[in-house]
Amino acid sequence: MSACSGPKIKSELRVFESADELATDLAEYISQLSENSVKERGCFTIALSGGSLISLMRKLCEAPYDKTVDWTKWFVFWADERAVAKNHIDSNHKLTKDLFLSKVPILNSHVFSINDNVTVEEAAAEYEFTIRQLVKIRTVGVSESNDCPKFDLILLGMGPDGHVASLFPHHPALELKEEWVTYITDSPKPPPERITFTLPVINSASNVAMVAVGEEKAMAVHLATAGAGENFDASSLPARMVQPTDGKLVWFLDSTAASVLDVSNGGSG
Repeated sequence: MSACSGPKIKSELRVFESADELATDLAEYISQLSENSVKERGCFTIALSGGSLISLMRKLCEAPYDKTVDWTKWFVFWADERAVAKNHIDSNHKLTKDLFLSKVPILNSHVFSINDNVTVEEAAAEYEFTIRQLVKIRTVGVSESNDCPKFDLILLGMGPDGHVASLFPHHPALELKEEWVTYITDSPKPPPERITFTLPVINSASNVAMVAVGEEKAMAVHLATAGAGENFDASSLPARMVQPTDGKLVWFLDSTAASVLDVSNGGSG
């Protein structure tokens, strides 16, 4: 692994020779954050996205983590979800259940999925209400800066276009400031209807991990982590707008996703 400081304050780049090495380090990273959060707050709140990210969490289901992690203290959320039935092939919930939740003893009552029996607008409003109730009782922490929820970890993948969660380039959802959860009906990739955390919520987390593997992500990784030019339009690359206010950002990259990084930003593992 090659580790180095990123261009932003409190950010770090970790580059691995293979996705398997990345998965090993990601499991240790999540395990440590879980242990620290349980010691400090009595619980661990984690928000997940979909895609290849979930398969890269697989080592948490293996020894030693399957026995050493205090799974009963985990509270699981989704940073974004597709407006489809929970058993639909496009559902982030189904993907997470099949590859992760079914293999670890997280309490069902601690898994907060999005309602798939209402409209996408209603589902977003319900999910925000649920999170607000958990913030009130401090199961989910609260940001000292803006009263947003402060998740212990938000774990995000990134598309080749630089989108994160369901926040896509140039989309009006990137501009939202007051909402915690919003919805879109015009996703550039199917399915079109989705629910997503907003940037203020993502940037209020104690920790944000951005995971990218594959050569098709290399240019987006480079643009998201390189120094900004004066005329650079941040909304063209949502991943670049992930800048935790009081938390820490860590990038987990395989060597192909890191292949276009500046020499000063990264190197071979």
